[in-house]
Amino acid sequence: MASRKLCPCYSVGVDEVGRGPLAGPVTVAAVVLPKNLESIIKNLELPLRDSKRLSSRQREIWFDYIKAHPKIFYAKASVFQKTIDRINISKAANLAASRALQKLIARRKLPIAKCKIFLDGGLYLPKFLLSTFYFLNSKTIIRGDEKIPAIMLASIVAKVSRDRLMTRLHKKYPRYGFSQHKGYGTKKHIRAIKKYGPSKVHRLTFLKKILRIKQKISYFKTLKGDRDERKKG
Repeated sequence: MASRKLCPCYSVGVDEVGRGPLAGPVTVAAVVLPKNLESIIKNLELPLRDSKRLSSRQREIWFDYIKAHPKIFYAKASVFQKTIDRINISKAANLAASRALQKLIARRKLPIAKCKIFLDGGLYLPKFLLSTFYFLNSKTIIRGDEKIPAIMLASIVAKVSRDRLMTRLHKKYPRYGFSQHKGYGTKKHIRAIKKYGPSKVHRLTFLKKILRIKQKISYFKTLKGDRDERKKG
């Protein structure tokens, strides 16, 4: 892709999706938004909000707008269930944030020293990244996805990207209904886990309570069966 000249004054928004699901990755997007576009996109006919407050159709329209705009850039990264189970979800989300930002810097050759990086609450850049890019001007904003346009756009990119991935995973693991709940702990999803057991894309550290309940049920069924057999004998 041909390189595009970037405005020297712009915001970078970073946000994650998928912190709470029982299956699939946590996905983080980083979006570059020139400062002179902030007021323009806020006044478009389609409302700009955090992805959770938009319909699926609205998110798809925004995602198409972001991809087509010549001055808006993004990168995304996902950290999958094995790593989440190994290092915990908070560290996994921050790892994905650092990877997404590194991709953005590398691909676009951004004059990152002139950036203002806004991360949604709960996300922090790891020390190794801050030491490598010592000039990073970053700030974590509580409820940033409700206040900062660049974070709102990042939220949309992350949500659409992760939802599409979970829809693809549904084709591989149709028993669990990933296309409907995207890995979140709905009653239908929990019933499927109890019935079929976890798949390869489930986060085992998130299933301890569910699997413990299932193990107890199996234990009591076995115990009852042993008692019935003794009565027959």
